[in-house]
Amino acid sequence: MPAPITEEQHRLDREALLDAAEGLFYARGVQAVGMDKLRAASGLPLKRIYRFFPAKEDLVVAVLRRRDARWREELAAHVEQVGDPRRRVLALFDWLARWFARPGFRGCAWVNVHGELGSSSEAIRAEVRSHKQAFHDQIAGWVHATGLPVTEAVFLLAEGAIVTAGISGDPAPARHARAAVTTLLGTP
Repeated sequence: MPAPITEEQHRLDREALLDAAEGLFYARGVQAVGMDKLRAASGLPLKRIYRFFPAKEDLVVAVLRRRDARWREELAAHVEQVGDPRRRVLALFDWLARWFARPGFRGCAWVNVHGELGSSSEAIRAEVRSHKQAFHDQIAGWVHATGLPVTEAVFLLAEGAIVTAGISGDPAPARHARAAVTTLLGTP
């Protein structure tokens, strides 16, 4: 009889599964990744995978939720080290440019998953909307500190840059969006 799985091993196995799923889903798309590929990439038996997540939809939501927390924390760490409120908003686009230039960048994970499954899964649609609202709120906080009523424009420029860079494979949309925001903010 196998030894019982410790709480620490449970946590490590779940993280390994989420790491494998996130990498595969982002690189190939959710529908292109079968459970056998997840089993092979995570090193976990299918029975264990299904104990963690009874349905693939549950796994996708967990991947998006975890990615959201990490992605927005990384963005905030970069932006919030800038003291001047207007320059802080511009730092958002500097961070986006670096993200767009990373190897393997395939655009917005939430837009990609929504495009694949958003019309057929309320849980996935809700998770995507939650991320987009949280990103909007994050931007709103930074823009509010400038005293200018340009939150929606900045948000749409950020979103547009993300989608355009994902499609084109070129980080230039971050630079173009930054230039537009510079004008909006009246920052030299």
